[in-house]
Amino acid sequence: MKNVLLITGPAGDAQGWGDMAVTQEIADAINASGKQAEIAFVSSLKELDTALDSHKFDLIWSALYHVSEKSETIGMSDGDDNWLADIFDARDLPYIGPDAATMKALIHKTTTHGIMDRAGVPVPYHYQIEAGQALPDIALPAFVKPSYESRSVGISDNSVVNTPEELAAQVAFIHETYDQPALVEEYLPGQEYTVLMLGNGEFQEFLPGKVMVDPSLFGDYPILRSDLRGVGATKIKPVNSLTEESIEVTRKAMEALNCLDHVRADMRLDSAGHLKIIEVNGIPGLKPIKSWSPQIYTLHHPSDQGPMEDYRRLIDHIVSSALARYNLT
Repeated sequence: MKNVLLITGPAGDAQGWGDMAVTQEIADAINASGKQAEIAFVSSLKELDTALDSHKFDLIWSALYHVSEKSETIGMSDGDDNWLADIFDARDLPYIGPDAATMKALIHKTTTHGIMDRAGVPVPYHYQIEAGQALPDIALPAFVKPSYESRSVGISDNSVVNTPEELAAQVAFIHETYDQPALVEEYLPGQEYTVLMLGNGEFQEFLPGKVMVDPSLFGDYPILRSDLRGVGATKIKPVNSLTEESIEVTRKAMEALNCLDHVRADMRLDSAGHLKIIEVNGIPGLKPIKSWSPQIYTLHHPSDQGPMEDYRRLIDHIVSSALARYNLT
């Protein structure tokens, strides 16, 4: 029987697939597949070391990019020693997800955009603005968000800026509120799509979906605020005419970024109707039914037993693919 050690902490919901309740759902799904899961909740490097030393496991699955006591934001770790993938690599431990270099690139959105742009993947124009740095002369409207966050943290109607004054105010807000650079991007006014990359090699699938939200939940702009994520407000529907294009741009992005196991690309249509990737999520959320990965999986692989059975199959697909990648099957 294969054993999986699940790791989460205070930042589990902000950084990755979820808090202790979600972690228990994942553990239950793994146990139902004939494998065995244990959970370690860590808020310090010492607690992480203890968990790694005291558990027997074949594979690790972490909701954390790096060890942090923060519960609401991701930010960047204070040093490489806090990044879990670095620690796993140093110990030569098998784990689900991309390596440390890719994880750091995915958190640093400017780096992500740069890698994809050089690989020919369509991304919005973008500028990273440090505190005190002069603002670029750019086409407006533009979109302003934190450089190192996920789950739409720091995004509101104020993120769409139409004048130089609004641009300056929102950049300052990001600097002051999140203590990190602001990312200024082309504003993409069109429909949002997402593509789930699931598994590797013969296990690999690219599963696209259209992100739908009740229009009454939006403010002045059709953008996803943090309060609309993970609460069942977003529904994933079939992509239809853009299926092949969305899969192809995602495939190129995943290859350029060296993504593994369970990663999701989010994209929107620009004013000319072209898809551009706005973010790549290295630890997508896994709340049963509510998160996008389970919804996408059910969209493409519905079972007679309902969405919770689909959820168990999704979790088993991720774990089994990672085990195969390490020749642990």
